[in-house]
Amino acid sequence: MEIKVGFEIAYAAAQPTPMVIMLGIHPSRFADIVGTERIVAEPDVPIGFYRDSFGNVCGRLVASAGGVTFHGHAVVRDSGLPDVVMPTAQQVPIDQLPDELLLYLMPSRYCETDKLTDIAWSLFGATPPGWARVQAIVDFVHNHVTFGYEHAHFMKSAHDVYEQRAGVCRDFAHLALTFCRCMNIPARYCTGYLGDIGVPRDPAPMDFSGWFQAYLSGQWYTFDARHNHPRIGRILMATGRDAADVALTTSFGRMDLVKFVVVTDEVAPA
Repeated sequence: MEIKVGFEIAYAAAQPTPMVIMLGIHPSRFADIVGTERIVAEPDVPIGFYRDSFGNVCGRLVASAGGVTFHGHAVVRDSGLPDVVMPTAQQVPIDQLPDELLLYLMPSRYCETDKLTDIAWSLFGATPPGWARVQAIVDFVHNHVTFGYEHAHFMKSAHDVYEQRAGVCRDFAHLALTFCRCMNIPARYCTGYLGDIGVPRDPAPMDFSGWFQAYLSGQWYTFDARHNHPRIGRILMATGRDAADVALTTSFGRMDLVKFVVVTDEVAPA
């Protein structure tokens, strides 16, 4: 199958403002892009692309006085299969983990393992290590937290989500991956496209989505505490320790968001 993805995101600015954007498809999906992914700024300003320390594709530019509008478009081939489910996947002992994965056991900006470790072990200490433990965490978070856009707040941390029991997709991911880290399972935050493919269409406007990956049996597996169901057509854009590492846009000066449209649609067969 093929999936059409894209966006139109506009900001107003009073003066020229440096920016970093992370709006491209992740390198792990480059081979699936049909033709070329197109990301442009309007008014036309040059965008210099580079890879960050997590391997994500970032762009840097200086937005013109008055503001900037970003347009993106790509068609991506996809297997059409749901997220992989591997109940036999095992937890890797810490002393056997690759060095570069140890940071995914550490606390980060939105994931305070120090505040949640005792809670995590009281909730999940009796669960079998490995896939079953991660799934128990996902089940708990899915049932513990109520989804609602009115609950979104950019300062909300995993501990806040646990106490407030409400949030958006990134909050579900932050709480679940923090619990995984507390249980010595490396976990990282993911952002990307997730359209209503194979599920009833959500009447809310399309948005980018947040989920997480856990490292089991020597590879990363996708988990989604908000939906708690294998989904079709998930297209990764970026990974990091938490949402702070994968911000869609970062401006070094005052800018106001004035338009935000995301498209993720299955391409109808010819």
